[in-house]
Amino acid sequence: MWNLSGNQSKQTLKQSCSDLEMLVLERTVALQNLSQRLLRVQDEERRKVARDLHDSTGQTLTALKISVTLLQRKLQHDKGTRDELAGIANLVDEALQEIRTTSYLLHPPLLDESGLTSAAQWYLAGFAQRSGIKVRVDFDSEVERLPNQIENALFRVLQESLTNVHRHSGSFEVDVRLWREGPVVTLEVRDYGCGLSKKFPSSSRMAIPDSGVGLAGMRERLNELEGELQIEPAFPGTRVRATVPLLTVSAAAHAA
Repeated sequence: MWNLSGNQSKQTLKQSCSDLEMLVLERTVALQNLSQRLLRVQDEERRKVARDLHDSTGQTLTALKISVTLLQRKLQHDKGTRDELAGIANLVDEALQEIRTTSYLLHPPLLDESGLTSAAQWYLAGFAQRSGIKVRVDFDSEVERLPNQIENALFRVLQESLTNVHRHSGSFEVDVRLWREGPVVTLEVRDYGCGLSKKFPSSSRMAIPDSGVGLAGMRERLNELEGELQIEPAFPGTRVRATVPLLTVSAAAHAA
């Protein structure tokens, strides 16, 4: 009787553990799905805000610039007023440039029109100018248009990686590579800065835990595509590598 009772207890405990593991797995999958949906909503909101800034606010400022120009012509003999209007015109030009830059950073039109390679090259040129960091680019000519999901994910990884380089690495130069090997496309960003924190093992390829929303977002974007994010020491600096299989996305598109 004791042995039977003991066996029953073990079976009950084993079943409870199995049920708990299944519950944890279900909740984890649910959280991942929620996170991925939130990222898709975020991307759509970025696209909408970028379009509104460009089409609505940009047009309003353009109309203001035209009105100022007309006033300048009418009052060209009044030097004081003409100088004031010139100052206003300069401010409008600065606002237009800021609106255009902000709009493009939220969602560059080139990403939809010409693809990742063109959008990334545009972004890297602006990043180098804004940050003063030297950017070396090596893009494989075989990487042409990719599925939209992959292009959006890799572009956001590029943005977040360079933001981290600028804010945290102290590096004065960065290498950006994009290449394709068979059914796999890879984006790599390598800086020459201070490197990873000493609390992380220097020899391991790992996704740094609790390292901020940005890296968590990169990881979720790639997980949805069955891709992989690697962050590792580069001696000096840090290397971020995002790898995405193309076949998975193609299969999903055909299934849909």
